[in-house]
Amino acid sequence: MLGDDALIMSHRLQQWVTRAPELEDELALANIGLDLLGQARLLLTRAGEAEGAGRDEDDLAYRREPHEFRNARLAELADPDFAHLVARLLVFATWRLALFDRLTSAEDPVLAAIAAKGVKEMTYHRDYAAQWVVRLGDGTALSHERMAAAVAAVLPLAGELFEGDDELRAECEAVFAEVLAAATVEVPAIPAGRRGGHTEALTEILAEMQELARAVPGGSW
Repeated sequence: MLGDDALIMSHRLQQWVTRAPELEDELALANIGLDLLGQARLLLTRAGEAEGAGRDEDDLAYRREPHEFRNARLAELADPDFAHLVARLLVFATWRLALFDRLTSAEDPVLAAIAAKGVKEMTYHRDYAAQWVVRLGDGTALSHERMAAAVAAVLPLAGELFEGDDELRAECEAVFAEVLAAATVEVPAIPAGRRGGHTEALTEILAEMQELARAVPGGSW
């Protein structure tokens, strides 16, 4: 689940290279995407080892069908504008940081080590997104309008990330409230949700991501 979240979110972030407002932001988003890709590789490798069926990170990334993926819908959605992107990244990074902080004490030493490294990365991801949410929300009338619309569309999707963990939900909601207050944007309600469903966007992502691996089975470069 954690590997799939990182893999799909990374793919979406890389689509923003050459589309961000400034060159600095293109580099920032590329680096965030690479951080998540690195997390995905480590987590999917560990998942394959734990499964014991001989599957490696490539098998899990390139040779599964959409219904076999366990990522949250939040990770797979396309972003109509930059405001939507940073709102989605804020929710994703805030949740993942809080979760990874807990996983640093996991019984599995490999998972604990991945989480410890991830905490440093996700802290930057969250802070980068938060700065942009505030900058846009408390900016011009147009940027405020777009930021408010993005938050209203994205934040309700966070419910499936918390699924039965009220403590994690409360921690993340406190961060959302602080950031959005500074951004002068209203905090929408976050209904409860469960993982399991996907959008058509995931099928499109995997068709692009898996094309070469499926065209040349067993190929290496």
